Amino acid sequence: MSAVTLRERLIVTIASLLDGVRHVAVGASSPIPAAAAMLLRAQKEAAGEPAVRLSILGSVKHNFFTNGSAELFDCAGQGRIDAFFLGGGQIDGQGNINLVGVGDYPASKVRWPGSFGSAYLYFAVPRVILFREEHSPRVFVEKVDFISAPGTSEPGVYRKGGPYALLTGMALFMFNPERARFRLVKVHPGHTLEEVKAATGFEFDIDEGLIETPDPDAATLALLRGRVLDELRETYPDFASQLMKEIAVHAD
Repeated sequence: MSAVTLRERLIVTIASLLDGVRHVAVGASSPIPAAAAMLLRAQKEAAGEPAVRLSILGSVKHNFFTNGSAELFDCAGQGRIDAFFLGGGQIDGQGNINLVGVGDYPASKVRWPGSFGSAYLYFAVPRVILFREEHSPRVFVEKVDFISAPGTSEPGVYRKGGPYALLTGMALFMFNPERARFRLVKVHPGHTLEEVKAATGFEFDIDEGLIETPDPDAATLALLRGRVLDELRETYPDFASQLMKEIAVHAD
């Protein structure tokens, strides 16, 4: 079997972070989180465990919604979505994300698509996984220029959701809401703790049991490269083709 690619490693890591959820929602243009949710579902079915429900916006086969994002927001508000994914042009050490732009708003030097429903979902969904493949100081900053969605809230503010983990192309962090701070728990193969520190613009804790992100087992890779890739082609055909090429390049 060929060596594990970085994107496969990210997919498998996200699937492990989703363990225990009943309903996973994935926004548009999120092929890696979508593949991870599909992998989790396939693993549960293979083990004979309770099914995991997926709602992938933009998909026909893997989407229970009939009214797009409006239904997504309704389900989240009713407590019927357990996990969701958010990214950001900037993310800081308190879990704040910026989807608006760089510089002092409204005179931003660089403009991004906008916050959409990020703040609402950050408050409503219990397990929000932050995900960015790029790991650099321009993304992971000490303080975001604009808060699209806050990572924590003042005492007395009701929220049942917030950042659960932060996964990048270099490492995995878990979030401590009481300390409003990330904790580094895994570093992907090919990278070092020193690299992670240099590429991160905010301070973070380091887990006492810090490890290298392990390779997935053969059964997991078989599911990912078989059933999951087949399912992924329906919504993300270009990404599925790219992943297949990456796997071929890494072949022994």
